[in-house]
Amino acid sequence: MIKKFYFAIIPLLAAIFLFADDTASVTISDPGPNPVTAATTTKVNANIRKAFVIPVSGPVDHGLAAFVGRAVKEAGDQDNSIVILDIDTFGGQVDAAFAIVEYITGSALPTIAFVRSKAISAGALIALAADQMAMRPSTTIGDVAPLINTSEGPKMLGEKHQSPIRAKFRTLAHKNGFSEILSEAMVTEGPGVFEVTLPDTVLYLDSVKIAELDPQTKSQIRSTRQIVRPGELLTMTEVEALQYGFSKMTVSTIDEMLREMGYVNAEIISVGRNWSERFVSIIAMLAPVLMMIGFSALYIEMRSPGFGIPGAIGIACLALVFFGQYMVGLAHYTEMLLLVTGAVLLAIEIFVLPGFGVAGISGIILMMIGMVLSFQNFVIPSPEFPWQAAILKQNIIRLCLSIIGSFVLIIIFFKYFFVRLSRVVKGPYLAATLGDAQSDEGMNFVPKVGDKGVASTSLRPSGKVSINKNTCDVVTDGLFIDSGTAVEVVQIQGNRIVVVKI
Repeated sequence: MIKKFYFAIIPLLAAIFLFADDTASVTISDPGPNPVTAATTTKVNANIRKAFVIPVSGPVDHGLAAFVGRAVKEAGDQDNSIVILDIDTFGGQVDAAFAIVEYITGSALPTIAFVRSKAISAGALIALAADQMAMRPSTTIGDVAPLINTSEGPKMLGEKHQSPIRAKFRTLAHKNGFSEILSEAMVTEGPGVFEVTLPDTVLYLDSVKIAELDPQTKSQIRSTRQIVRPGELLTMTEVEALQYGFSKMTVSTIDEMLREMGYVNAEIISVGRNWSERFVSIIAMLAPVLMMIGFSALYIEMRSPGFGIPGAIGIACLALVFFGQYMVGLAHYTEMLLLVTGAVLLAIEIFVLPGFGVAGISGIILMMIGMVLSFQNFVIPSPEFPWQAAILKQNIIRLCLSIIGSFVLIIIFFKYFFVRLSRVVKGPYLAATLGDAQSDEGMNFVPKVGDKGVASTSLRPSGKVSINKNTCDVVTDGLFIDSGTAVEVVQIQGNRIVVVKI
């Protein structure tokens, strides 16, 4: 069994190292002035020498946030650099998206969002955080309503959850000069948004704002067009995003985007996840399984004398989970202190104190609290971020499911594997058996078909019958038979004796 474990883990580690990639780069030569942008491109961008392309793809989680934070810092260590976020995601965790936004807005480097395929939900939040945005043809951005998975499917969260996200969108809209009402329309189903064309400008207003316009402004309205219907969320195509002022241009490649923006001599540096980040992402996917194995192994260790392989496996599995959460910035010294304290109490219970009592239970509780806190970047949910309560609930459920799974593993281990350890682990074992033991007290009586007796107890449908002064455990064919009734043996299958009423 132990050899199988090693044979399973070695290919996994080899695959992690095999797919670890180094940073690749390619230089864009100067193609000369583009006829479309030559009039507007200035040489102020010509001093940019390196463009760090950071892929933002797949689910937005804390592993992706840690990767983006590391990549932005790496770009910040270089002179004359810009950051390009290559976005293709349906979204993910709100708190992870907020962390990525902080990395982007907190950087002194120019940032560009390049929407490769889609920037939905948390992806739209990340895209709008960049200083500029460009989109490929046939791409979309928007639909940022917070959702929660229920037994009936995804369900939109209420105003309490939408309000802080809208506030973040207003902040980003003010920073980059976007329409605030259109930004909010990605988050909340409102009364609708209209495009109001005036002689010298275009306004985006809802019906209430239009009614509040002064008479002189109303008289200058040339056209009114509804672009977001009541009760709908705003999701824009690349054409609409360009028209409404969110996107700067529609281009097919990052090379083309850089030329259009005047970064004609920039060296593109594609930043990929290193082996440790890939390893951490694998640990994050396997975290529930690792916790399940860890808890079950520790329980088996507590039921065994001394300290051996199950204890080492349990500690290793839980340590891997904690290491993964520490690498993405969720677990810190508080969680480590709880886990270490719990492990010490558990060790005292195993090696010092007899039986299992307060120290062991306290150790397990502290370890469980430490594991829950290691899956989140907060201790107590904040009213300012109402989704944190849902995250805490999800983490507790994940831990409870892992514990339930560990009990299943324990049952399977003791029922099927523990009894077969003698084939793997060498003895010495006792060779003597009770095969030749005999009893002279008549307790080995076995009735045969046709024997008659009397029910000693009520048969409902099982009970006891006296046959030839010997008491036997029997069952009926489904009928109830009262005590004292005469019965006859009609069938014997192994230890199962079937009787009927005479």
